Amino acid sequence: MSPAQPRDATQAMPLAVLIARHARTSGDFATAVPNLTLHRRAVPTEPVPCIYSLGLGVVAQGGKRVMLQDSIIDYRAGQGMLTSIDQPVVTHVSQASAAEPFLGAMLTLDMHLILQTAAQMPAPPPTRAGDYRTLVIDELEPGLVDALERLLGLLDEPTLLPQLAPLIQQEIVVRLLAGRHRLALQHLLAAGSPIQQIFRAVAWLKQHFTQPVRVDDLAQRAHMSSSSFRQHFRAITGVSPLQFHKQLRLQEARQLMLNQNIDVGRAAGLVGYESASQFSREYSRVFGAPPQRDIQRVRQAG
Repeated sequence: MSPAQPRDATQAMPLAVLIARHARTSGDFATAVPNLTLHRRAVPTEPVPCIYSLGLGVVAQGGKRVMLQDSIIDYRAGQGMLTSIDQPVVTHVSQASAAEPFLGAMLTLDMHLILQTAAQMPAPPPTRAGDYRTLVIDELEPGLVDALERLLGLLDEPTLLPQLAPLIQQEIVVRLLAGRHRLALQHLLAAGSPIQQIFRAVAWLKQHFTQPVRVDDLAQRAHMSSSSFRQHFRAITGVSPLQFHKQLRLQEARQLMLNQNIDVGRAAGLVGYESASQFSREYSRVFGAPPQRDIQRVRQAG
């Protein structure tokens, strides 16, 4: 029997139909499936900084562009993007129209589920030290597409969703660990690996980003020397620990202003800034416009 071939864009159409059914207008939509969001755009969007968390992003129709450090990566219908650690990127929808809107889905993954599942599977073949990647974009394998379609299909079966969604999500994790996206996960699974230690520090930062941070304290949490921590943190995430901390604050403030209509001064205070003027300066450098103008621009584009 010949090995299964990856699906092309036309084969991914059932997934696009399912997404379109539950994302009827342009925007980002939470779903009844835990950790699953759906995304639709009728026009290409402007590049915007954001942070990709541990998870699987899927394009069912259209295309996206991701700028990661010095790399520019395009991915299209029938492909998935797996990130193994929070990754600051600049991204935008590159292919979308009213007739053929961009349609995508994002499934945030649970680190504990990945570790528990991996412990019950055969150990993967070893990889060279330089082979690990924290972001992998590749073709979606047929079995993975099938699991994703069944997960989205549960949105039409709300009475079965609570029981079946966790099972299908675990199946997706199994397929990611065994499939071509696994390179993004292998070094995350190695006990004591630098990426696992940095993951621990990033998890703490995400929970305490409103607080002031000292790199030495973060290094201690990761059980590393300060110099080694700085080196590995930048190599893995692409930014310094303090830059990452700043981006967490600014991203959260942007969401507060967009989703809860909070004014600039209050948003700055809620994410830990003591000076609204400093917040506005740093916000402008990251998003390309002062807070009020940026929020107005995003709402008009939507």
